[in-house]
Amino acid sequence: MSVYAYLVAGWLFLAGGFGIVRSRNLVHAVVCLSVIQAGTYVLLIAVGYQRNASAPVFGNGPPSTDVVDPLVQAMTLTDIVVSATVTALLLALSIQIDRRHGTVDPDELSALEG
Repeated sequence: MSVYAYLVAGWLFLAGGFGIVRSRNLVHAVVCLSVIQAGTYVLLIAVGYQRNASAPVFGNGPPSTDVVDPLVQAMTLTDIVVSATVTALLLALSIQIDRRHGTVDPDELSALEG
């Protein structure tokens, strides 16, 4: 695969990381974390891509041509499921913080200071 997929993955990492650093809202930080996780999907797919390779579905024996590595596809699917779970959990925590403290600004959450 061309270098463009790696550039897109790097740009998503940087854009999401910059958004988390500059965030003044917990929900915005969760969305930026999701952008970073989308960068991991692109990176995993770029690593597992092979030009002119077929799908990893075998009929009566091993194929005569190259196939795409199914492990990378399984890792990408697992990454999607884990990130959806993490995003749902963080959004639920943000809702509970808003209900109890009346704000989602991390600087205004003085009750959470140690």
